[in-house]
Amino acid sequence: MATDERLEILRKMHELRFFENECDRLFRQGQVKGPTHLYQGQEAVSVGVCAALRPGDTMTCTYRGHGATLAMGAPLDKTFGEIFGKAGGLCGGKGGSMHLTDAGVGALGSNAIVGAHLPIANGAAFAAMRRGTGAVHACFFGDGSTNIGTFHEALNLASLWKLPVLFICENNLYGEYSPRALTTPIERLADRGISYGMNSLRIDGNEVLTVKEIVEGAAERARSGEGPTLIEAMTYRHQGHSRTDPAPYRPDGELEEWLERDPILLLEGVLESDGVGADDLTRIREEAEKAVADARDTALAWPDPELDERFDHVWAS
Repeated sequence: MATDERLEILRKMHELRFFENECDRLFRQGQVKGPTHLYQGQEAVSVGVCAALRPGDTMTCTYRGHGATLAMGAPLDKTFGEIFGKAGGLCGGKGGSMHLTDAGVGALGSNAIVGAHLPIANGAAFAAMRRGTGAVHACFFGDGSTNIGTFHEALNLASLWKLPVLFICENNLYGEYSPRALTTPIERLADRGISYGMNSLRIDGNEVLTVKEIVEGAAERARSGEGPTLIEAMTYRHQGHSRTDPAPYRPDGELEEWLERDPILLLEGVLESDGVGADDLTRIREEAEKAVADARDTALAWPDPELDERFDHVWAS
């Protein structure tokens, strides 16, 4: 992979990190309404996966979906605007943090109900297969979703019909506040895909270049009619489950251990070993920080939605 391409991947991870840091800060100031689930520490998964996709591919994700939505190409300012409840947001300020959608870039929506979007992912993949577009669908979900009925139903059907869907399990070790061992009787969640005859593997979700390479191979299999893949990407969220969670349940030293494997630091280390200078790394970081700050200021200046728009895009039968 060319150095310029790897630098763009680094830039995107920085943008996700600065974006989430700003969401955290503004939540504490009362600028962000409602629950907010942040993504710091998991950037390599969404950026690596989405970098492996091509135009026309689609994606669904969970309520911890800021990262995946931005990685698909949603604009920083309109994503901020949605989280701030502004009229210029992705969904006109009506969806908020947990319902980010930008169909124009293939981001078909984040979902606040655990596991509910996996059948939707199958639907998007089925449509692509029937239309012969060659598109694949990437579906992000957490480790807790693998205990939900829709996970098993979706994987069974996807494997049976050889749907072009990539199931990306972001295993950050916790389902909300519960460690995996307290909720799940197996250690390798990827093994659950094997029971459905599905190509299944576990990878280091903090190594963005590894993620991209593995997903490129899985996407090629899907495009050629070989069916879905389940990828368990091992990663870690630096924050608690939501902004109201200080994460007191984490063992002493666990966070510090994972901070040493921060995905941004890991990629910077690879680039430095390949001869990229500190000045270039600093420039990328500063440019990303400025882009996020400019987008934040733009979105904060937008008006709130008009009151008479509250029933737009609402239907009843």
